Amino acid sequence: MTHDLTDTIIALSTPPGAGAIGVIRLSGPNAITVVDSVFHGKDLSAANGYTVHFGKIKDEQGKVLDEVLATIFRGPKSYTKENVVEISCHGSSYIIEQIIHLFLRKGVRSANRGEFTLRAFLNGQMDLSQAEAVADLIASDSASSHDIAMKQMRGGFSDQIKELRQELIDFAALIELELDFGEEDVEFADRDRLEKLVAKIQGVIKKLIDSFHLGNVIKNGVATVIAGRPNAGKSTLLNALLNEERAIVSDIAGTTRDTIEESLNIDGINFRFVDTAGIRKAQDAIESIGVDKAMSEIQKSTVALHVVDISDTSPEMVWNDIDTFKIRGTRFVIILNKMDLNPYTKPEEYYKEGLISADNIITTSALNKMNIEALKQHLYRTVIDHPELMDQTIVSNTRHYDALHKSYESLAAVLNGLQTGITGDFVAMDIRRALHFLGEITGEIHTDDLLESIFTRFCIGK
Repeated sequence: MTHDLTDTIIALSTPPGAGAIGVIRLSGPNAITVVDSVFHGKDLSAANGYTVHFGKIKDEQGKVLDEVLATIFRGPKSYTKENVVEISCHGSSYIIEQIIHLFLRKGVRSANRGEFTLRAFLNGQMDLSQAEAVADLIASDSASSHDIAMKQMRGGFSDQIKELRQELIDFAALIELELDFGEEDVEFADRDRLEKLVAKIQGVIKKLIDSFHLGNVIKNGVATVIAGRPNAGKSTLLNALLNEERAIVSDIAGTTRDTIEESLNIDGINFRFVDTAGIRKAQDAIESIGVDKAMSEIQKSTVALHVVDISDTSPEMVWNDIDTFKIRGTRFVIILNKMDLNPYTKPEEYYKEGLISADNIITTSALNKMNIEALKQHLYRTVIDHPELMDQTIVSNTRHYDALHKSYESLAAVLNGLQTGITGDFVAMDIRRALHFLGEITGEIHTDDLLESIFTRFCIGK
């Protein structure tokens, strides 16, 4: 990937397709000049930044392409720190295409994916973690994912990383100084202070690493499979959770042959529910495929709701089912369903130490929507182990998690070296590794391959 900041780029910033308006964005040294050359209204070259102007855009033959609003942002007080113009035109695909082609003929280049935000990063407007937060903000589909992206974009996470990194740099400089005076056997860096500092930084990094489970859940949603034997009320439960008739419900066992997927937001967390075929020995080839899909969804899920028809399913049968397909890492919640048919059922009869905990058994009547709200709150608590974490810095980016993990391991090597008395050059090497991985998060250390991997995931106009 080459980063030429001398040319002017253009892209549509609103979604493609017909709409009330379309916003075309230009950024670069000639953005205002080139728009002014086709804009008939106010002289844009003399316009102040943060001003909006009405006028017409005409092509080379003087044909009016559209009446538009041109918004002027003068660098460095713009998103990219360059001159930026945003043209708001009517949302006709034809009009948008004609305006963009007019500027392409005038030497403006089509922007690459994420190039506006890439320029903001390269021009020092934001660091790499903030730039990635822009993409997360655009993709956010819940209050919680929006909040995480906003906090990161405002620099809370990167400020914390930079502070940790600077403390390490200060000590690393002292150790490097010692190496310059190696023959004189001098010690500038207090080893006890360094050990306490590294332990403190490790503690902060460990909290960030531990927050990733929550961050990943908030960012990507919770894969939640609804499983169980045929006719246990799985589809009825899905309909009750969604409060709509989404799945076909029938007394005939095996009605659900394929998976049905729907999303539900519970207190800011998206749960992606998958209703599956009843798990039993299949009666035909089609049902067999459905059962295989159900088992596959259980293996991929974060949470599994095992629905039990208490009117004809004994505790021993439930234990056998859970023991058969319980997957490491999947959190099972036992739904004792159809309580209206057997209201005297005792949930404690289904407990089994080491297999089913008392906390993960919920009684319901999906048909009558009994305890559905309680089930929703239980699901929320199942994935949000520590609600107080919601007010702290949360890591939701896999790249950041990986870099933090590698930095933590490097710091562990520093501590081990200090405790075993290895020489300063090896301690310095491990500190440099930790600094490298922390620097990768904020972009203080980056490669072209890394930037390409990150910014090609953006939309064209961002």
